[in-house]
Amino acid sequence: MTSQAKDAPAARGDLFDPACPTRRLLDRIGTKWTSMAVKVLAQAAPGEVRFAELLRRMPGVSQKMLSATLRSLVRDGLAERRVEPCVPPAVHYRLTPLGLSLDTVLAAVRDWAEEHMAEVDRANSLNDRQER
Repeated sequence: MTSQAKDAPAARGDLFDPACPTRRLLDRIGTKWTSMAVKVLAQAAPGEVRFAELLRRMPGVSQKMLSATLRSLVRDGLAERRVEPCVPPAVHYRLTPLGLSLDTVLAAVRDWAEEHMAEVDRANSLNDRQER
């Protein structure tokens, strides 16, 4: 691989192209569990958080869903996983620099949702009444 090819910027996705992987990525990072996990991990940065602590700090998430969420974050290069060789194994997670950059964006979305949820609820109620 030439130096020029290695330094070339990655191709940018196109959300409106049905074949673009951007859509799959948005599906993964757009879930409430991903947003919560990224927030907990970002609060600990640059440190790590054990799986059990993530489970405690994310009310309502099942062990299976948290495992799937973390697996996806690791696979996408947004988090790193470290296993301590003890019995039982202690599993730790931390965000990568890419994951930390995602937290900045998700924090803005979380803030918007928390600030405007009452308005959205009112609009939902009004719409539901009008449909009856």
